[in-house]
Amino acid sequence: MAGLEGIEQPRGQGHAAVPRWSPAVEDERALAAVELYGNPTESEVQLPSRPESAASARRLVQVVVLRQWGLSPKLTEDAVLLVSELVGNAVRHTGARAFGLRMRRRTGRIRIEVRDPSRGLPCLMPVQDLDLSGRGLFLVDKLSGPDPA
Repeated sequence: MAGLEGIEQPRGQGHAAVPRWSPAVEDERALAAVELYGNPTESEVQLPSRPESAASARRLVQVVVLRQWGLSPKLTEDAVLLVSELVGNAVRHTGARAFGLRMRRRTGRIRIEVRDPSRGLPCLMPVQDLDLSGRGLFLVDKLSGPDPA
C-alpha cells in the first residue's frame, strides 16, 4: 500500500518480519521536515504532489502529535496512517502540483487536513476482499470520527 514504507507487513510462516515503524523512536528526519516545510499547526504547509511527499507528511504528523502535543504512540500511529492515505489520494487522483497539510487540536480530538485544488470530492467506494486497492478512504472513515463543526 502506498505510503506505508517501514510498516511491518504480514509475512508467511518462516519469513522474518520487517521492522515496524515506531513513533517512540527519536526521528531526526521528522524534525528536519518541520525545519524544511514548516509547522502544520501554525499554517498550512505546502508539499509537492509526489509520492515521496507522503514520507514528509508522515514525519510532520509524527513530530506534531507525539512531540508537540504529547499524545500517545497509538494515536500517533493512527494519525500517520490517516495522513498517508489522504496524501496518497491527493497525489494519485488530482493531478495537482502541490497539496496543503494543516493540523489542529481541540479538546478530545485532532484534525488533519490535506487540501488540493481539485473540485472533485473523494468518494468512499465498496471494495471486495481480493481488491488490491481502494481501501484508503475506508481506513480514513474507520479511524476518524465526524467533525462536529
